[in-house]
Amino acid sequence: MRVFVVDEDSQTAAEIEAALGKSGYSVTVGSDRTATLGYDVVFLGVRGDEGSAACREIRRVSDVPIIVLSARDDRAERVRGLRAGADDYLVKPLCMDELEARMEAVLRRTRGGKTDVLQAGDIQIDARRYLVWRDGRNVPLTPKEFALLRRLVQTPGEVVTKQTLLLENWKDLSRSAARTLDVHIAHLRAKLGEPNVVETVRGVGYRLLP
Repeated sequence: MRVFVVDEDSQTAAEIEAALGKSGYSVTVGSDRTATLGYDVVFLGVRGDEGSAACREIRRVSDVPIIVLSARDDRAERVRGLRAGADDYLVKPLCMDELEARMEAVLRRTRGGKTDVLQAGDIQIDARRYLVWRDGRNVPLTPKEFALLRRLVQTPGEVVTKQTLLLENWKDLSRSAARTLDVHIAHLRAKLGEPNVVETVRGVGYRLLP
């Protein structure tokens, strides 16, 4: 998930970058309001009554979701900004938990209610952005480790056979491929940390403990 923050208030921008970065999001702080290509959401800091004009400026080049951050709690300005293209408004000072929750809600709405996030227990996977969190901690994985975990998360508590994992990921049922699978599973367990949630079912395969 790529987040773009534009705010002349450098302290606010740094706080957003730190908070969302800790949650595993990729955050860029910039100054060009129209440099939104490739981002999933934009936080737009505004001063005075410039919110609606700034939203129109972005809307001319992008349909990216916009969350306006304003120092003024002005109802009329909020209405103008929303009509100009903003998806939500937040008034400073900001609560970072609420900011993240509002961002997630905006993304659900703008994606038509669809979500690419899978969850099993304290593990969350953003299948679209290849991000993994455990208990709120970002877990960097290789593409193969990510594919294995995603397969296990899709059916928590159920055994996924070694044969299934080998065919889906290597198209190879040889002993050497099986050993490679075991190594990847070991690396995956180490990265996820304790307590272990990837259980070996001897002679059959693996399952994710619910």
